[in-house]
This record gives sequence, C-alpha cells and structure tokens, in this order.
Amino acid sequence: MQREAMWRHLQWSKCTQQTFLVFRVFGDPPSQRSAEDTAFSVARWFSKNGSLVNYYMYHGGTNLGRTAASFVTTRYYDEAPIDEFGLERGPKYGHLKDVHKALNLCKKALLWGSTSAPRLNPDVEARIYEQPGTDVCAAFLTNNHTRLAHTVKFKGQEYYLPPRSISILPDCKTVVLNTATILAQHNSRNFIRSAVTNKLDWKMIVEAIPTNLKVVSSTPMELYFLTKDKTDYAWYTTTINLDPRDLSMRKDILPVLRVASLGHGMLAFVNGQFVGSAHGSQIDKSFVLQKSVELKPGINYISLLGTLIGLPDSGAYMEHRFAGPRGVSILGLNTGTLDLSQNGYGQQVGLVGQHDELFTDDGSKKGKWIDIPKVGKGPPLTWYKAKFDAPEGNDPVAVSMYGMIKGMIWINGESIGRYWMSYISPLGDSTQAEYLIPRSYLKPKDNLIVVLEEEPAHPSNITILTVNRDTICSYVSELSPPSVRQWERKGDKFKPVGAEAKVGAHLMCPMGKKIAVVDFSSYGDPYGACGGFSQGRCSSPVSKQVVEQSCLGKEVCNVPLEKGLFEKNGDPCPNVKKTLAIQVTCR
Repeated sequence: MQREAMWRHLQWSKCTQQTFLVFRVFGDPPSQRSAEDTAFSVARWFSKNGSLVNYYMYHGGTNLGRTAASFVTTRYYDEAPIDEFGLERGPKYGHLKDVHKALNLCKKALLWGSTSAPRLNPDVEARIYEQPGTDVCAAFLTNNHTRLAHTVKFKGQEYYLPPRSISILPDCKTVVLNTATILAQHNSRNFIRSAVTNKLDWKMIVEAIPTNLKVVSSTPMELYFLTKDKTDYAWYTTTINLDPRDLSMRKDILPVLRVASLGHGMLAFVNGQFVGSAHGSQIDKSFVLQKSVELKPGINYISLLGTLIGLPDSGAYMEHRFAGPRGVSILGLNTGTLDLSQNGYGQQVGLVGQHDELFTDDGSKKGKWIDIPKVGKGPPLTWYKAKFDAPEGNDPVAVSMYGMIKGMIWINGESIGRYWMSYISPLGDSTQAEYLIPRSYLKPKDNLIVVLEEEPAHPSNITILTVNRDTICSYVSELSPPSVRQWERKGDKFKPVGAEAKVGAHLMCPMGKKIAVVDFSSYGDPYGACGGFSQGRCSSPVSKQVVEQSCLGKEVCNVPLEKGLFEKNGDPCPNVKKTLAIQVTCR
C-alpha cells in the first residue's frame, strides 16, 4: 500500500529548471536573479507537488579558448551559487542550501501526506501536507503579492509574510525559513594583486599586414565559410589605381573608406597604415565601418581584417547566418563614389603569428621579439609576451586586462578566451575586466603569457590577480526565525538540534582559513550590504568587542542575537527591533 501511495503521488510530480541569468554578452549591463526570488520559485515548486528541480547552472562558467558563442563574454555565467572561480557565492549558495534543508525536514509529509490548499486571504494561500491522526504535517504559507506584506492567522497562530515570499513550517507550527529572509552568510569577491608575479618584462612582435594577396574571388568570401571555425581572423586585400585628378587638391578634404559588413568586427588598413575599426553587437551583428583615409596617386592597397566573436548558438536557419564584408566603396573622390565590392580580393585565413604558434613556448622562440615602447601605445595587431611565476597561495588566479582593447590571451600555450575591454556596458566600465587563469595551466616558475592585441594599446597595466571571497558577512534581525540548521527531524518528531533554537549570526571561513579581522559590527539599526555596511541611528558600543571575543581565530563562529550580550550598558535604541550586522575578513 505504501508503494502504491508513493507511486500515485509521483504520478503528479514534475521537474523544473531554475536559471540565475541569461548568458552575458559584451555590452550588457550586469544582471542577476536574486537569491530570494530563486528560493521563492523552488519552494513554490515543491509546495505544488513538484519532485525535482535542476539548477542551470549551479557552477559558473568560463568560455576558454574560442568556445564562446557570438558576442558572449568569456565569463558567460557568473551569478550561479558557485561562481566561475569555483567559490561559493553568498548568500545565494547558503540560502538555497537552507531552502533544501527546510524541504528535507518536510519530506515525510510531502511524500505521504494528503494535500489541501485553503486560501487565507486574496493574496495568501496555505498548502498543507498531513497524515491525519499522526504528527506528520508540513505547511507552506505563500504571499503572492509583490509589494505588500501580510500577517495571517493559521491554525490559531499569527504569521508575518513579507511580499512575494513563502514560509516553510515542517510541523505546521514552526517557521524554519522564509524565502525572503536570508540568514545564510553573505560574502564579497576580492581581486588581489599578486605580490610575486607582477614584474612583467613585456616583449612584442608586430603582425605583418598583407597588402597584395593573390586574388581568388571577385567579391569578399563569406567569413564563416572562409575560416571554417579554425580562427577568428581572415584577411581581405584589394588594390585601386588612382589618377591625381581623382583626389582633392585640398589636404583637409580626405576620401572615405566605407565597408558594410554582416559581422562581427573589422580592422581596416590602407597602404599598411591602420585607419580604424568597427563592430556589430549581439542584437545586430551587421555594421558599417566608415573612416577617412589618405590615398595617393597610383596604386593603393586596402587590407581588411574580418573578425568573428563566436559562432551562432540558437535560432532557425543557422546555415543562413553570414558574416564578413559585403560592400566596399570609396566616397568623396572627385570622380564620385568608387564601388569596390567586385574589385577582386585576395584572402588569407588566420594571422602569421597564429600559424607560427607564437603563443606556445616553442613557437615564441622562433619570432624576433623587441622591447615594448616606453611611452605611448604599441601598434595595432601586436603580439605581446612575458614570463611570470605562479601566484602565492592556493586561491584562484585571474588576469586583469585594463589598458588593453580587444584580443585573445594564452597561458603556456592554452587560450583562456577572448577579451574585449573597449566594449563598455551601460554602467560605463568594461563588460568584463578580469579573466580566469586555471591553476592547472600554471607551472611553479616561468609561465608564458601571450596576448594578441588587435588595436593600439600598451600592456603595462596587465595585472596577475588572486581571487577570494574572504570577506564574509551576516545580517540578522530579531524578527528573523532561528536558522533552519538549528532544527532536525527524528522519525515523526521535529525538534531543535540543541536545547533551544536561537536567532543569531553564523559565520564560516573558506576551507583552511580563519577569522582574522572584524571589519564591522553593529547591534542596533545598521544598514547596507556586505562590503558596505554603515551604522544607523544607534549601535551598541560593545558590538565589536562581543564579535571579536566570539570569532577571532576561528574557522566557524556563532554570535547569538541576545540582549544580555549587547545591552550591558543599556538599550542603545529603545522601541527599535534590533539588527546585528557583522563583516569579517578570513585569512
């Protein structure tokens, strides 16, 4: 009978998938899905007879090499509970862990109980799972209103429900978790300049600019077809022969090179000189490059470097997605516009430095490397290399690319992805500035970093970093329930783990580290977020002392939210519900 009952229950079960954000693309503003919203969806799913939830993705992702789809950033999915560096992102990681702990406390009622769903008011519903005649009972109180909180009466008791939240009651009486109330610790990610790896001695090789490749087609070939996913780059060259009468006699009037392209980006050179670049976007891949150029009587060489930023990743008719130049013309000549779209084009797949494998140890020894300029920027299409030792410690490693424009990075011959510092997000900064270097790519000494930079730049500001989440915080209130971790179920009995469940702060350092500094502590009405807490109108003068006594030198510490600890010198703010905010640094 039990097996039949369980099977009957599972017949109603379904599975769902939770996402934390869409894949990030260059130029996007930062976006995320809050821990509270995800927790609400997960709890609501299981409250409505769901049986499985899949997180996509639970671990953040990095597009190493050329694996990123078109215009998708190298750090393409960083808002997961575990970020791209493999570090727990608080509070998302801990809060969802608490949700699953609360659901686990309800499992017997969820699997074997009968269901009812009374509506407590127009915005609030209760979903109850219980076995009549036993102590097995679990309830989910859901406030569906997105702006208004509600206080409702359920089974003779009053419960406060914040907007868009679910309270989980494993015994139909005790709230062990509310999805909008985070008791899990928060943390802040820190990028720290390595103390041992940043005396980089940069050398460079300038990529050769082809000017007169063998003509193989009357028009520029399609870029995806030409590169065949072997490289991001392909050259197109063509020549024009101008009569002196074609050019203006005035030096302040220059002709204009106009290239209409289907994507994704392009660098233009005339007579071997860089004239400019242009690119599309994830929404509209096509663009027009339009730059004034200096032409001379006689033969002029036009070299166009088409660039791809990944392959298409979705949608119908993917075989009809095209890229590369489609129309080339010179505007502003005395004789009018000169259409070069069918002028005859030479084509070359890839760069010389790629064919020579300058990014590998062996390949880098073949080239003639020179010192970088001490002032000003380097030329466009330049390879830069340096050696560095592995950073200290065991924390994840990254490289900051401030000062650069766009290109690709290799570590010991392994590509760690495309960088694009000049594609600014709506917040006014680079969409992505730091790029993961897997520790598995590193040797203890003499690691080779090679950077292919497409535009004029200088590598002096490139920095090797270590990454940590050693800044951890807790923010709890007298209105908060005790943490779900303080409850357990043994058989049909639901009870506190200890003598009594208490509200308090719980802090745990990353493995192998201990609390070294209490950066902030306030018992009163503090406000702010982890990394930016501030004292409110009142704060207990012994707040920091209490936390230091409880936490310094420990990997894990608990600070109960008790008046006896913090109000030794009197109540700092009578008639105010107290909040405890703590920020510490682990080392």
